[in-house]
Amino acid sequence: MGGVSDAARDPLSRAIPPGQRLTSFPRIQHYGPVPRFKPQTWHLTVTGATADGREHRFDVAAFADLPRVTVCGDMHCVTRWTVQGNVWEGVAATTLLELVPPAGDVTHVMAWAEYGYSANMRLVDFASPDAVLATHLNSAALTPEHGYPLRLVVPHLYAWKGPKWLRAVEYLVGERRGFWEERGYHTHGDPWYEERYSYQE
Repeated sequence: MGGVSDAARDPLSRAIPPGQRLTSFPRIQHYGPVPRFKPQTWHLTVTGATADGREHRFDVAAFADLPRVTVCGDMHCVTRWTVQGNVWEGVAATTLLELVPPAGDVTHVMAWAEYGYSANMRLVDFASPDAVLATHLNSAALTPEHGYPLRLVVPHLYAWKGPKWLRAVEYLVGERRGFWEERGYHTHGDPWYEERYSYQE
């Protein structure tokens, strides 16, 4: 099981995952307070099992210089709401993988956000062509409540797999559970299979 379902891939299909309800805009939901952005000290780190064994950092200017993409993707929250047709703009996750390749035995990624929040996913999910390190939503810069200056978006997984206020991507050679996964959520999180809770694994 897993991956992007046919219903998710088909732009003419307006189906939504089972158990979900449509809403018009992503709701504001997060754990902890909204952090204050400090551009002088902000950086995105790529760490863990990199191909060259080194940690790589992108400060504000370096990240702004990376190639940009626009991705249209639905958002499915595990709390059962779905917003269709969101237009995300930012840096493709595949671009990050090309610039800082993972070692050959990497199987998973941990996305780290402010306050030590984390979300794990398979490398194949992070490498999806629709996965984006987003700075904008629907042509407007993200608001602080929605993850400014950077959030990970992986449209074919539940939204908790895309942390707001992204600060690091860690390459893993084995699976490790993130914040919500340690608290009973499913390690994969495919909404088309309703992979909500760990007891379903």
